[in-house]
Amino acid sequence: MSTTELLRREWNAFRRPGRLIALACAAVTVVALGLLLALNNRSSCPGACPAVPVAADGSVVSDTFWFLHRDLGREGSITVRMTSMTGTITYPPPKHDRIVPGLVPWAKAGIIVKDGTRQGSRYAALTMTGRHGVRFQHDYRNDVAGGPGGVSARSPRWLRLTRSGDVITGAESTDGNRWHTVATATLDGLPDTVRVGLFAASPGDLTLRETGLGGAIEEVRFTQAVGVFDHVTVEGGAAGAWDSDAVGSMNHTDWEKHHNASGAVVKDGVITISGTGDIGPVSEDGARAVDNTLPGLPIALIILVVMAARYGTRTAGELTGRYGTRTAGELTDPHGSAVSRRVVVIRALVLAGAVFATGLVAVGVVLPTGLAGMKGNGIVLPPLPVLTGVRVVAGLAAVLSLCAVVAYGIGVRLRRGWTAIVAGVSLIALPYLITAFPLLPDTVSDWLLRLTPAAGFAVKQTLVEYPQVTQHYAPSAGYFPLPWWAGLTLLCAYALIVSLIAARSPIGGDREQPVRRGRRSRAGASGG
Repeated sequence: MSTTELLRREWNAFRRPGRLIALACAAVTVVALGLLLALNNRSSCPGACPAVPVAADGSVVSDTFWFLHRDLGREGSITVRMTSMTGTITYPPPKHDRIVPGLVPWAKAGIIVKDGTRQGSRYAALTMTGRHGVRFQHDYRNDVAGGPGGVSARSPRWLRLTRSGDVITGAESTDGNRWHTVATATLDGLPDTVRVGLFAASPGDLTLRETGLGGAIEEVRFTQAVGVFDHVTVEGGAAGAWDSDAVGSMNHTDWEKHHNASGAVVKDGVITISGTGDIGPVSEDGARAVDNTLPGLPIALIILVVMAARYGTRTAGELTGRYGTRTAGELTDPHGSAVSRRVVVIRALVLAGAVFATGLVAVGVVLPTGLAGMKGNGIVLPPLPVLTGVRVVAGLAAVLSLCAVVAYGIGVRLRRGWTAIVAGVSLIALPYLITAFPLLPDTVSDWLLRLTPAAGFAVKQTLVEYPQVTQHYAPSAGYFPLPWWAGLTLLCAYALIVSLIAARSPIGGDREQPVRRGRRSRAGASGG
């Protein structure tokens, strides 16, 4: 029998009601639960919701700080000497009962050139940070390290930003005479007049609270940074008073209301800037958009793994004669092992194709529909590029089909239904399911997603890890330890190895056939 004929016959044999129902249940679970969560995910605020910062490329960003600013033309510069950077952290662990002095690692205070005061507009900044020295940052994602260390009255830092058309250059000095260029950025399309000045920002203090069997839940507290500057010189800007504004929402906390308000104080040539918030690539209000449309994926995976494992045990049973006949029908060698292995491989291909089509339809429906529903409910989402969307949809369909092949191979090899199901669920579905929640220590979750077939689900990750942003980069927060292509490669390796083991299993006709039990015929019974 030709391969095409065998494929057609096995496809027809595969379409039994039980398997078709399993495929349908998996697809309906993904679509129904995804739409239920996405369409009921609404934006709600006490009063009008604050605008979520969106950068020029459509990405959702963080852009909140205090800004003391004035005009700057196409050619000009700002130079300052920074003599102090301090801060406040409210109610840190372990007892959460005190307000303490201190700076979070990425607190910022320095100078900035910005296209107006609108959140999300283009900018370039040269800043001191809490623990990372001088940094040159621009357009939210870009970060270049300058000199290390801190700042004090005895060891001040001089900072300078120079504009020449669309080109912004950041330089630093320890004495105001010898300057070192940190970096240069080109901000295409800057208007003739921009805003230049001093700023301060401080993101929340992120700590992790242990839960479950060692998992971690994020806790974030209010912080504030204070920078002190003197010798402030602006060249190329219009003369006049400074403007002092909050970019984003500020001065709503008890600390700001009763102790130290965010803002700017100018006295005797010394400028003190206090501020909170952050300027960076990850919005504090950003949503895990793709994950929010796929809550049914773990359940669908379990359904498919169970179906595939049972299909594998059924195949092994038929080829060993346990179920009475061999599907290969036309065995051409004395033992039939070659044809039996051929049937194992053909059935794996049929299963993979059926599951891939199921996943493609399910994810292809729920992802765009769910994202559109959340946007309609007022949820501001980061843009999902077309190629990334295609990667998520096609990638998840491929991952589900490969997981099914792994479970099928386990079923062929183990030959016992419940044993194969437990093994398949434990190896494939369980690691994916338990790492999606803050149950295990982050290190354990990371290794589970590096070593098991669940690594393949990295194809759905759209969140990006940025070194200049303090976040909980862990599987329970939506971050996979492997890039999507590496996770998919690992899963492909699993599918190939398990398939080879299954195909080489001793399931041919050379195996001793089990004794078939049944009722004795009347003739046999009467004949004694």
